[in-house]
Amino acid sequence: MAQQSGMASQEYLLLDYAQRLERHRDGRRGVHVHLSRLKPQNRREHHIRIALNTLDDFVSTFEGQSFLLGNNDLIFVVKGATLQQMDDAVMRLRYLFSDDPLTQAEPDSDEGHGRFATLYNIEGQYAKFMDLCERVFEEERARQKRLQQMAEQTGETFEDARRPLKPEQLGRLEEFLERADLSSVFRRQAVSVVHKESPPKPIFNELFISIYDLAKTVLPDVNLAANRWLFQHLTQTLDRRVLKMLARADDRTLHSSFSINVNVGTLLAPEFLDFDASLRMGSRGTLVVELQLLDILSDYSSFLFARDFVREKGYRICLDGITPELTRFVDRQFMEIDLVKLSAGSVFDSGGSQDLRADIAKQVDRIGKGRVILSRCDNEAMVRTGQSMGITMFQGRYLDAVLQQMSRTKSPPAPRVARR
Repeated sequence: MAQQSGMASQEYLLLDYAQRLERHRDGRRGVHVHLSRLKPQNRREHHIRIALNTLDDFVSTFEGQSFLLGNNDLIFVVKGATLQQMDDAVMRLRYLFSDDPLTQAEPDSDEGHGRFATLYNIEGQYAKFMDLCERVFEEERARQKRLQQMAEQTGETFEDARRPLKPEQLGRLEEFLERADLSSVFRRQAVSVVHKESPPKPIFNELFISIYDLAKTVLPDVNLAANRWLFQHLTQTLDRRVLKMLARADDRTLHSSFSINVNVGTLLAPEFLDFDASLRMGSRGTLVVELQLLDILSDYSSFLFARDFVREKGYRICLDGITPELTRFVDRQFMEIDLVKLSAGSVFDSGGSQDLRADIAKQVDRIGKGRVILSRCDNEAMVRTGQSMGITMFQGRYLDAVLQQMSRTKSPPAPRVARR
């Protein structure tokens, strides 16, 4: 049920947050504070930390959220604040850097925005704010790609500085999760069919808990996934909580056409039986249960029992966590599973190895082209590479952005003509 999004960047979290604001724009304003334009001596780590702390009370008072970008710019969004209150917040930040030429400059003439900060009325300028979020996401993605290429050339590696999860922390975290509202870290991501140049057509949504957002909220200095076995125990707790959420959900979109990523043991737990009993007649055939390969192999006999149990009820089963290198070891028919989710690694990106692609294409053909979902598609090149192998189902940030753009540009229905 939980999805580990690697180390999701602040730019990705901002874009995800902005997309979810589309239906909740009323009274919201955003500010882009251009701290990257400060002199280097004025944007050291402690300067940025103090700026964030200065905003904390204001942002929390107005039900908002702040994001520190990779270039040290700040973007924050609040709800219900007046223009005067927004200006006061920006002025407090300007005062912190009053010695820098940036804060002493006159506002630019274009649209009245200053060089220090840009204000967005999200209710009326949502498209413009989304353009900003998409741009900073793409810029950060390009920057990370450059850093990765440099690291590969020099033989360096990037290490996660967060501490591993400890058993005593796990116990306290599980107690917290039993009573916490998880709706703020509950996510949906569409799996779409893409035929040639046609726009993506969503066929179901994967429902999951964002582990990164959960860690950021509860234990920001801890890497929840560093200890494999403690992490698996944690996901079992999350499985039970989310199944309870789904069983009680009033949202009709959560009653059909979705997938849930769970542990094998969860399928045999009372919470799954309660969830199953809550489903409407005939909806099970539209639901997909995603299981991780490592979890399956750790207790294969339990998998066989759970597989037969859920298939008898009408669920489809998807094998998740398959990298390009693992495709040759997957025998879908022997395992009696319906779908295989393949992660799009760098080989699917522009410049990927043609020899490796040819080998993956053979494995995809053996597994079944119509049975493979290519996930983690971050750009169009990955989708096109997958299509060249005969894959038609895709999932990832690139598809999220395309679907979001489609929803924003969709024409409103023509007005109905009243008959006399």
